[in-house]
Amino acid sequence: MSGLRWTTAGESHGTALVGVLEGLPSGLPLDIAAIDALLARRQRGHGRSARQQLEQDHVEVLAGLRGGHTLGSPLALLIRNRDATIETLPVPDNPRPGHADLAGCQKHGVRDPRLVLERASARETAIRSALGAAAAQLLAQFGIEVFAHVVELGAERAHVEAAPLPRAEREARRAASAVACLDSEAEARIVARIDAARSELDSLGGVFEVLAFGLPPGLGGYADPRERLSARLGGALFSIPAIKGVEIGLGFEAARQPGSRFHDPIVAAQGSGGRYARASNRAGGLEGGMTTGEVLVLRAAMKPIPTLRQGVPTVEFASGAPVRATYQRSDVTSVPAASVVGEALVALVLADALLQKLGGDSIEQVRQAWGAWRAQLEVL
Repeated sequence: MSGLRWTTAGESHGTALVGVLEGLPSGLPLDIAAIDALLARRQRGHGRSARQQLEQDHVEVLAGLRGGHTLGSPLALLIRNRDATIETLPVPDNPRPGHADLAGCQKHGVRDPRLVLERASARETAIRSALGAAAAQLLAQFGIEVFAHVVELGAERAHVEAAPLPRAEREARRAASAVACLDSEAEARIVARIDAARSELDSLGGVFEVLAFGLPPGLGGYADPRERLSARLGGALFSIPAIKGVEIGLGFEAARQPGSRFHDPIVAAQGSGGRYARASNRAGGLEGGMTTGEVLVLRAAMKPIPTLRQGVPTVEFASGAPVRATYQRSDVTSVPAASVVGEALVALVLADALLQKLGGDSIEQVRQAWGAWRAQLEVL
C-alpha cells in the first residue's frame, strides 16, 4: 500500500458532490454519523448564508463499505445538493473581484463566469471534508486526534490556547461557540464584529488553528522534497478557497527570533512514548519535513469573503463599462467553516503519511506494523 489518494467531482449548484478515497485498509469500522457530524459543523457558524440551512448535508456511501467496515477498495461518497439549479441560473455579465471568475474566463477564452465559479466555489469542500472525516477515523484507531478552532476573526483575537486543555474541555468549548472559538470573551467581540459587518454590507476574514495530538515522530520524509509534511500540509490548507497564508509553529514569528531562542531543545523523555522529547514546541511539531512527536500546530489565514452585498468595482464584459460586481448569495464570514475543512484536510494528509510509513492491506496489518514501530521507538 502506498498511502491515500483522493479526488472529487461536482459543482456548487449541480446534482451532487462525489468523492473517491483510495487506499483505506480493509476492516476499518466507518461511522457515517460521525462524518455527518463533521459536515454539520462545517455548515454552522455565525455569519453563514441561508444556503447552509437549505442544504443540511448528509453523506451517502456508493462503494467501498460492507457491514459498516471498509473493503480495501475505493470508498465512494456522495452529498446531494438541494439547490441543484445549475441549468437555470443566469450567467453574470461581469467578473467578481477576489474570485476565480476573470482569470478562469481568460483561461478558457470565454465570458461565462458560471463555467468557472460552479467548480471554484467553496461548496466543493463539503465532499473533501467528508473524505477527511473518514481519514480521521483511521487516525483515531492509533490515538491520533486532529482538532481545529478559530483563533482570530475580524481582527478580534482569542486568548485561550487549545493545546494545554483536556480533549473533552476543548471540544465542549468549541461546540458551545457560535464561531468555533474557545475564548468566550473573544467570541462575544467576534459576534459583534460579524453583526456590524453584516449591517455594513461587508465581509470578514480571520485565522484558524489546526492541532494534531498523538503523532509519533518520523512521519513524512526528507529525501524527496515532495515527501516533506510541511509542504504537503501547507498545500492542503492552501487548497481551501480564500486561504492566503499558512504558518507552522511560530510561523513568521520565527523569522524575528535568533536561533538560540527559537530552536526546541531535545531532552530525555519521561515515561513511555520513546526516549526523546522537546523542551518546547516552537517548531510546531515538524522538523526537516517530519513529525517530531510533539503536537502538530498549523494556522491558516483566510481573506474576507470577496462577494459583498455592496458590490466591488469591476467592469462589464460586453462594454467594458465600470459596474459593481453581481451579488450572489454569500456569507459575511466563513472562517469557522474553513476551520472544519482544514481539520479534515490535515487528517487526510496525516492518514496518507501514516499508511505510507506502515503499509498493510488490512487494518489489522496496519496495527501490527504500528506496534512494531512504537516498540522500536521505545529503545532507539
